[in-house]
Amino acid sequence: MFLVCGEALMDVFAVGDTATGVALDARVGGSPFNVAVGLARLAQPVAFFGAVSRGFLGERLVRALADEGIVIDFIERVAAPTTLGLIGLDAQGVPAYSFYGEGGADRQLSRDALQRLPATLSAIHLGSYASVVEPIASTLRELVEREHARTLISFDPNIRLNVEPDLARWHAALEGMLPRTQLLKISEEDLALLRPGMSLHAFAAAALAQGVALVVVTRGAEGAAAWTARHHVSAPPLPIEVVDTVGAGDTFQAALLTWLAEQRCLTGAAIAVLDEPQLVSALRFATRAAAITCSRRGADLPRRAELN
Repeated sequence: MFLVCGEALMDVFAVGDTATGVALDARVGGSPFNVAVGLARLAQPVAFFGAVSRGFLGERLVRALADEGIVIDFIERVAAPTTLGLIGLDAQGVPAYSFYGEGGADRQLSRDALQRLPATLSAIHLGSYASVVEPIASTLRELVEREHARTLISFDPNIRLNVEPDLARWHAALEGMLPRTQLLKISEEDLALLRPGMSLHAFAAAALAQGVALVVVTRGAEGAAAWTARHHVSAPPLPIEVVDTVGAGDTFQAALLTWLAEQRCLTGAAIAVLDEPQLVSALRFATRAAAITCSRRGADLPRRAELN
């Protein structure tokens, strides 16, 4: 079973003016939340590990996870409010986020919650702002420290400077994760923030030298690239009409993990011996899944049958 860790929140889209203000459409979301949904829709057993409000929005988040078949036994319910992420889309469907979450429920995951986790997991995925805000960041660091020698760790920084504007904290999170991560997925945009002026190849080489088995860089309209110690491959994007890109990176992550699971490659050792055609196949599968999400509104992630 996969364990996806981090924030669950409400994505709030502006859908038009009204006579007295603005109409809003609130949808369940959050990067780790989306990855968990993506894995479930791709027929992977998955649990969500995070803190969720006891309020009505928290109830909706938990119900949405359960409706997708995601295990909710490890969620910590807290009195804090649900974080809201206000999303505006530009003409190309690229989102801009404003978060209202200081003191929010998704930050409140305690170390005590670690005691409820199962002894055996297939893989753990984490990232986004849950890796840099407290107390959840400390809880997840403890989990990674406990598990990384026996369980595949997947990490995506997914930087949100409007949640945590201090780049030093994001840099420290990446530095701490590199020796403990087998699968690192990072966007080219995030890489430019964390390693300005550094080439993709140089970053990949440095990450691999610290123990990462597979480095994947998503490049938007340029597709995606992957590196192991033995190979470097790339895959172009699929030509689609983009509606919006909300959840595209999360879809890519879920699909990449699904491909590895279906190939029985959820260990660093198994990933390290993948050949070039296999790596290209993995990227194409993940790219195709992300393209489907981009072709429709609001992080509507694909199901497994859509990728056959």
